[in-house]
Amino acid sequence: MSDTSQLPAVSREWHLVSRPVGWPKPEDFALVEAEIRQPADGQVLVRNKFVSVDPYMRGRMSDAKSYVAPFELGKVMQGGAVGEVVASNAEGIAVGDHVLHFFGWREFAVVDAKQAVKVDPDAAPLSTYLGVLGMTGLTAYAGLLRTASFKEGDSVFVSGAAGAVGSQVGQIARLKGASRVIGSAGSDEKVKLLVEEYGFDAAFNYKNGPVSRQLREAAPDGIDVYFDNVGGDHLEAAIGSLNQDGRIAICGMISVYNDTEPAPGPRNLGRLIQTRGRIEGFLVADHYDLQSKFVEEVGAWVRSGELKYRETVVEGIENNLEAFLGVLRGDNTGKMIVKL
Repeated sequence: MSDTSQLPAVSREWHLVSRPVGWPKPEDFALVEAEIRQPADGQVLVRNKFVSVDPYMRGRMSDAKSYVAPFELGKVMQGGAVGEVVASNAEGIAVGDHVLHFFGWREFAVVDAKQAVKVDPDAAPLSTYLGVLGMTGLTAYAGLLRTASFKEGDSVFVSGAAGAVGSQVGQIARLKGASRVIGSAGSDEKVKLLVEEYGFDAAFNYKNGPVSRQLREAAPDGIDVYFDNVGGDHLEAAIGSLNQDGRIAICGMISVYNDTEPAPGPRNLGRLIQTRGRIEGFLVADHYDLQSKFVEEVGAWVRSGELKYRETVVEGIENNLEAFLGVLRGDNTGKMIVKL
């Protein structure tokens, strides 16, 4: 245990105070102060340096049954975070170590040592452990290579392609020998980024016309793999362009997260019979056995500069909520990070 007398007495943290209906509103949340407590046996006290905000968190704000428990009303929310250990009451983790954990949305966190993973700030910037080398990156890696069964020569379409997951999917596909990589994004600037920086063969702004038409123009020979971050008209368009034995991996459906009524499903599901196509949803939590291989392979690409990444960084815990709402609006390019 180290001397914590120089630490502040309180930590600011975000609480969910009411469940959003439709788009979340500021009054659904509260930034409160909580006393910083000392770690008990087997615990560490972490000063968070970077915290993550992600689209899936919108689902946790509702109380509908899902794959992860909803946030509790009146209590601090959770999310990925990386920080420095400032007090330790656990073997194997010392003061000054940096750890990755799941107690974000706050400045300080008391974490069970078994729920903290040590990371090396000299091997890669700390923020990357929340993005390109973290859960986000593993989501892209597992979804493309395992769920979508990507193979060399496949033509790949990625929606939300300028986001943290999508941009990595497209680049991994390219590095693994895709015949063509197509992406959709929500602005002309992001489309330019996909082609000029990330190496996509083609990209389009889904706001500039029907997705089905733009996809056919970008992939005249059809697609073999669709990595879905958006759902809605993108999913229907992908089914329409799917080649025989095509695969669709469902990662997210950000287009419907704030709907108050059930969104209509694709109208062309019958085409899957003709193409023998397959649609499969997945969760990154089911694929942690790939973690070491992922870090080895993708880490090498990051170090060599073959795989590029962007981060949108928002400063200050007080702006955590606005950063999250920005993700839902599509304000971010690459991973949205809050720096504390």
